[in-house]
Amino acid sequence: MAWVESLQKAIEYMEDHLLDNITIENIAKQANSSAFHFQRTFSILTDMSVGEYIRRRRLTLAAEELTRTNEKIIDIAHKYGYDTPEAFSKAFRRQHGITPTEARRNIGKLKSYNRLVIQVSLKGAEPMQYKIVEKENFQVVGVKEEFSCNNGENFVGIPKMWEEVHEKGTVDLLSKVNNGQLKGILGVCVDKGASESGQSIDYWIAAASEGDVPEGFQSLNIPASKWVIFEVHGPMPDAIQNVWKQILSEWFPSSGYKHAGTPDLEVYPDGDPSSPDYYSEIWIPIK
Repeated sequence: MAWVESLQKAIEYMEDHLLDNITIENIAKQANSSAFHFQRTFSILTDMSVGEYIRRRRLTLAAEELTRTNEKIIDIAHKYGYDTPEAFSKAFRRQHGITPTEARRNIGKLKSYNRLVIQVSLKGAEPMQYKIVEKENFQVVGVKEEFSCNNGENFVGIPKMWEEVHEKGTVDLLSKVNNGQLKGILGVCVDKGASESGQSIDYWIAAASEGDVPEGFQSLNIPASKWVIFEVHGPMPDAIQNVWKQILSEWFPSSGYKHAGTPDLEVYPDGDPSSPDYYSEIWIPIK
């Protein structure tokens, strides 16, 4: 359970530094993870981004101080990272549904987000169908966009990217050049690491293709890897999101494997993605 312990260590670090200007890179280091993989794991397991967790916890603690101390509202606002009373009041109202002044007067209800404790239950879990294979490097061709991981921007941008490539007919073109061993349209995540603007990824919508790169597309080499391949059965996007949650909360903690840090893939074969019988796969490089 070292993986779970590392994740909990990162959460403890966030809690110990809630009043500080902490970075996602420093948080992820506590879990021996890259910022991208930590953020994705955290958001899948908790259904919120790291930034959202910190914001909710700060506003929870701020509400407690408002109700049990006589500290000035402006001082509490500054303490929890807000430059102006107006910004604090807006964020406070969005979470609690009342203003800081109303909270101080005990008017209305407050919403408390408690400190996270990671618990993984393996007993009685739904079975997972997977296999482990080793594969030589191969080429994919497609289109890519760079997304910031700050405040979960990638989780908003990637679905929009899929909508656009469907509308433009890019997916149909990729299907025609899909002559590699891996059949289907691919979603490929490439961790670019930290930069001056923060953590970012390249996200590709692509197909395995041998030979020359068709006009209008770019190419990416997927390195030789040991892969764990999980079966996904059911309509998108719920089915694949549920399997990701199982992978991160059940399989990795008990398997002894770690993510290898190279690109991982979601494989979408031909078919109706909204069908309850739709089959897809998640490919994760492991070590």
